[in-house]
Amino acid sequence: MSYADRVFQENCREILTRGVWDTDQNVRPHWDDGAPAHTVKRFGIVNRYNLQEEFPILTIRRTYFKTCIDELLWIWQQKSNNIHDLRGHIWDSWADETGSIGKAYGYQLAVKHHYPEGDMDQVDRVLYDLKHNPASRRILTNIYNFQDLHEMALYPCAYSMTFNVSGNTLNAILNQRSQDMLAANNWNVVQYSVLVHMMAQASGLVPGELVHVIADAHIYDRHVPIVEKLLALEPRPAPKFVMDKSVTDFYAFTRDSFSLEGYDPHPFEDKIPVAI
Repeated sequence: MSYADRVFQENCREILTRGVWDTDQNVRPHWDDGAPAHTVKRFGIVNRYNLQEEFPILTIRRTYFKTCIDELLWIWQQKSNNIHDLRGHIWDSWADETGSIGKAYGYQLAVKHHYPEGDMDQVDRVLYDLKHNPASRRILTNIYNFQDLHEMALYPCAYSMTFNVSGNTLNAILNQRSQDMLAANNWNVVQYSVLVHMMAQASGLVPGELVHVIADAHIYDRHVPIVEKLLALEPRPAPKFVMDKSVTDFYAFTRDSFSLEGYDPHPFEDKIPVAI
């Protein structure tokens, strides 16, 4: 049984059985037909994934591994905020006529800051410290920039990564203010698990734990029937994660540097509506 499936199912059962509905409140998100997109939620869910034991991808439905990586590289490697640089169409609903999502995600990571060692952006600072200051407790990124929020098409959901080296092992915490459990939970877990693997290999370290902290973990009203179907499925064995060991430059990784062996998820035919 895949550990990621078990965690996902436990989270969703807890949300559905013990969660709080917001149907008595005015909510920002709406469905395509204009109806308010209400949710049932749990506050403060924390999940831990040992990346040495298993790669945390769902088998009760397919998570599109290569598309996850495309978006990860778009944000963390290209540091782009324009959907014309992205293969998929995930961000189309939030982009303007030029393809920009405003001063969000990759834009924030690309901003350079002055340090005694020189001018660096947030990603380069992490890479520098992992190699030169691994004992530091200050190795983190944060893209929730209050000064620029009004110029972002979408406030960042996954907004902070904290990296910590223990011996030769790289661990990380992903902080997320909001999580659409059906559409995005495993998507983010897969992406940031790959990121930990990338950062570790580029720094001569071994990937350890990814700790995922979710403030508002919710299931949308129109997602509930789909989630209930997934809860009835028996998870399959997790696949093996394979990464090109010859790549040691963070910026040299490509979507083809990563693959899964033995990934055999359950068929999934449901269309997942996305609230905007």
